[in-house]
Amino acid sequence: MLRRAWRDYSLSITLAAMFIVSWLIQTLTGWFEFAADQQEHGAAAHAFGPDGYVWSWAAATFENWQSEFLQLFTFVVLTTFLIHRHSHESRDSNDEMQAVLNRIEKSLKRLEEERQS
Repeated sequence: MLRRAWRDYSLSITLAAMFIVSWLIQTLTGWFEFAADQQEHGAAAHAFGPDGYVWSWAAATFENWQSEFLQLFTFVVLTTFLIHRHSHESRDSNDEMQAVLNRIEKSLKRLEEERQS
């Protein structure tokens, strides 16, 4: 069962693992930076509470997510309307493919008509 799950979903599993590992690294490095800043100011570092690490951690996390989602959203919207010739994301590939399919369909109809005549 695990083999089949890996075979069928290896990309998703790998990306999820990379996400979790990078998020843990962000959490740990952020904590050490927060604790050093607190110590520099003569205060104790706390994870929770009004001045706790959780607030700066949440801000950093949501800033990263906001940045990535904004970037992805912009890319998706722009590639909907704009063309970069021969890019997989650009619609020109679809337009060219549709034109080829239309030509083939016309040729097949013409051949069928000639055959029936």
